[in-house]
Amino acid sequence: MKIKACRKAHFNAAHRLYRKDWSDEKNLQVFGKCSNPRYHGHNYELVVGIIGEIDPETGYLIDLKILKEYIKAEVEDYMDHKNLNEEVEEFKNLNPTVENIASVIWNRLRAKIDSKFDIEVTLYETPRNFVIYNGQ
Repeated sequence: MKIKACRKAHFNAAHRLYRKDWSDEKNLQVFGKCSNPRYHGHNYELVVGIIGEIDPETGYLIDLKILKEYIKAEVEDYMDHKNLNEEVEEFKNLNPTVENIASVIWNRLRAKIDSKFDIEVTLYETPRNFVIYNGQ
């Protein structure tokens, strides 16, 4: 029987959506106010789902305390109250869209979590705008 266990978290970060090779006018046309050269911020809400088989010995899918520690180290400590464009290595040359942020989070967690589990990252940029990424 497969089951999904989830952990919620949040972090606050600033970013600017733009392409360095485009003019400010084209960036504004494509990304709107999100291309503000002075950046803007979001209160990101994160849900990390771990999918797999329940361990018959413990009754756990995964110890959620361990998942909490991974999320703290790989997401919260790494991205919280940061300017993503300037302070997070992955976004030095990658536009920090919500899609790309979710992918980066997934990859950082994938490196820590046992490969017997599937991972799903749901990232809310606003209460109405969110993405779901499962590594595919």
